[in-house]
Amino acid sequence: MNTSIHGMKRTDWCGELRAADEGREVVLNGWCDRARDNGGVLFLLLRDRTGIVQCTFDKSVNKDLFDIAFGVRMEYVLAIRGVVTKREARAVNPKMPTGEIEITVTDIRILSKSETTPFEISDDKEVNDQLRLKYRYLDLRRPSMQRNLKLRHRITKIARDYFDEQGFLEIETPILQKSTPEGARDYLVPSRVHPGTFYALPQSPQQYKQLLMLSGVDRYMQIARCFRDEDLRADRQPEFTQIDLEMSFVEEDDVIAVNEGFLQRVFKEVLDVDIPLPLPRMPWTEAMNRFGSDKPDVRFGMEIKDISDICADCSFAVFQNVVANGGTVRLINAEGCADKFTRKEIDKLGEWIKTYRAKGLAWMKLAADGKMTSSFAKKMTEEEVAAIKERAGAKDGDLVFVVADADWQTAVVALGALRCELAKRLDLVRADDFKLLWITEFPQFEYSEEEDRYVAMHHPFTAPMDEDLDILESDPSKVRAKAYDIVLNGCELGGGSIRIHSTDVQARMFRALGFTDEDAQERFGHLLDAFKYGAPPHGGLAYGLDRLCMLLEGLDSIRDVIAFPKVQNASELMTACPSAVEQKQLDELHLAIVPEKE
Repeated sequence: MNTSIHGMKRTDWCGELRAADEGREVVLNGWCDRARDNGGVLFLLLRDRTGIVQCTFDKSVNKDLFDIAFGVRMEYVLAIRGVVTKREARAVNPKMPTGEIEITVTDIRILSKSETTPFEISDDKEVNDQLRLKYRYLDLRRPSMQRNLKLRHRITKIARDYFDEQGFLEIETPILQKSTPEGARDYLVPSRVHPGTFYALPQSPQQYKQLLMLSGVDRYMQIARCFRDEDLRADRQPEFTQIDLEMSFVEEDDVIAVNEGFLQRVFKEVLDVDIPLPLPRMPWTEAMNRFGSDKPDVRFGMEIKDISDICADCSFAVFQNVVANGGTVRLINAEGCADKFTRKEIDKLGEWIKTYRAKGLAWMKLAADGKMTSSFAKKMTEEEVAAIKERAGAKDGDLVFVVADADWQTAVVALGALRCELAKRLDLVRADDFKLLWITEFPQFEYSEEEDRYVAMHHPFTAPMDEDLDILESDPSKVRAKAYDIVLNGCELGGGSIRIHSTDVQARMFRALGFTDEDAQERFGHLLDAFKYGAPPHGGLAYGLDRLCMLLEGLDSIRDVIAFPKVQNASELMTACPSAVEQKQLDELHLAIVPEKE
């Protein structure tokens, strides 16, 4: 059997042939998707990355060709020569892009045979995720996965083209770099040449891209591989990709403007969706107060309202005591939902919200007939209940949920999670509704109970707002950062900031974070030294490329837009990685395996 491709190289792609190609001789290469014998006429569907086309073998015309085709099984690799022929009207398949035509085959060559695959290569079949990932090279043959890979390529190309037009230089930064632990856990790489020392894989190119600004590059971008040794979830992987960029001599508005242009182009070229500019902006405090999240989904209502003032002297002791002790009482109004949740379902929501550290969930149901039932209203005066209804904008048919908590952030985050859960259950959002906005003026610091100190909410090179510099050391909880995130439909697409370019301010920032001068020099001395030689004002942003692809394709997991992803425990099922290594390799690296303590 001749398995050579010689003389049978592709002239056309399977999925691109149309009625306008009638009469042309073509050569196609691909996999047998399926075959059907129609009593002397055999229909073989050939698949490549562009789609599927039907190839026809007539036994009465060429028995030898028919017999070869009859022996073809699913996933055989084939080369086919034939003539593009219009189908008869009754045979047209409107569900196939190539459904108006077929290939009348004049030659076929089996390039490679296939064993029976562990699962059918089809988007119509449910396949266990573990099996899909073990045989990822087969899973990637599915049309949906091919589409995902093409979308990722398209977005990456748009990024390179757009930022090139804007004067950015694409520059690679090191994969093996110095470990500067501040944030997620580093992946460490032992050095053979320098025993007992380690490189770290980059969590981001942050310090290098700032050094490039100090080098006079002015505008940098990179499709950057990044690594974080942290627990996984649907939109997180131990290795991921960023569209990373940095700009010199800019303020926040400049960085935002150039990135809005990029997003507008991506949505237009990938989805043919027009994104009006400028995009809305919302300060972090407002986002938390209205939506309970720093990545709010603004496609639906149910905004959070503060009723602490109403409850300060109210008749209901629980609410009154919370406010008296410095806490807050907040609510959301699920409009028209009074008849959509039973008492039992509301009680289950009360248990569910405790996972967000809320103590419980109070509620008030206003039936369409004007009758009200509530977990708290009977303990309040009519005037107090009326004031709450007015603040909520509640009317007959609505369902109001209330959270009271000593901690403001706990209350709003719990209600923010509840509004998203309700929207999901009530199917309030459309997949083709895209709402982008910027979240600005993030807190500079957040308090870590685990470390018993303030840590940087973004990273220690983020510049504080000029008007907050005076309280950097004295009242760090009130310092706002020149930081900004771009949010799409409740997901953070990317984030960035204007960086500190003053050695004095950077030193103050390290002290505010609890670093001694010696600690700062040990970890970041290379950057601090560089600042001494003239640092331009600079700032940048990084997008999560995997997440951007996931959201634009309407998927639930970034694993479906990554060719070879890891699973929950950071292993790769296809290659059984990570794996043990030979003792010789450990000896060369001066490493020893210490058994785990029981």
